[in-house]
Amino acid sequence: MHYRNGREAKNGDTIVSIGAEGKINGFGVLYNAVPGSDYCNGSIAPLHTGTMGACLCDCLHFDDLAAILAEKGLDKRTSGM
Repeated sequence: MHYRNGREAKNGDTIVSIGAEGKINGFGVLYNAVPGSDYCNGSIAPLHTGTMGACLCDCLHFDDLAAILAEKGLDKRTSGM
């Protein structure tokens, strides 16, 4: 099991789900992933469902994160994955 950038995936990892055109679908903790497939494998448990405070100096807009992913070539699936 591997993420888009090739890093090995493990249940319990905190992850970001990247959708079409590099847009962020969601984030949370990976669980129920089974070795042997990188597609439709596992679920994401949301990290937070209530209101939380934000130190804006510690935040990024989703569109800016998507732009960083595109800059690094991680906005699209690689062939064979």
